[in-house]
Amino acid sequence: MKDLKKYYHLAATPEEIYTALTNPLTIELWTGETAIMSTVAGSEFSMWEGSIVGKNLEFEENKKIVQQWYFDGLPEPSIVTIKLHADKDATSVELKHTNIPDEEFVDMAEGWNNSYFGALQEFFEGE
Repeated sequence: MKDLKKYYHLAATPEEIYTALTNPLTIELWTGETAIMSTVAGSEFSMWEGSIVGKNLEFEENKKIVQQWYFDGLPEPSIVTIKLHADKDATSVELKHTNIPDEEFVDMAEGWNNSYFGALQEFFEGE
């Protein structure tokens, strides 16, 4: 099992990014796929046609999102924590993803960079 910690700098406010990560209609705009998402702790979510599924654990509006991502056969949960920090005219995003299966680590890291935060960056730069 491996852990990933990364920082991203997005040209949007923490409020805009929080909405983009928690509102299913906005998620659909930047992913191009239908999403199931709620800001209710304990609710399940699904993105990219079920490629990412899990449970929402904690929300601090416009500041923090904590989720459990499901991987089959894991002895411990894989936890994703996203923290948003205002930074002048942008937002610094702190990502921590724990307990990633070794065989999934490279794909997961590339997915965060390209498909997830890369797509978000394109979404906000295109506005």
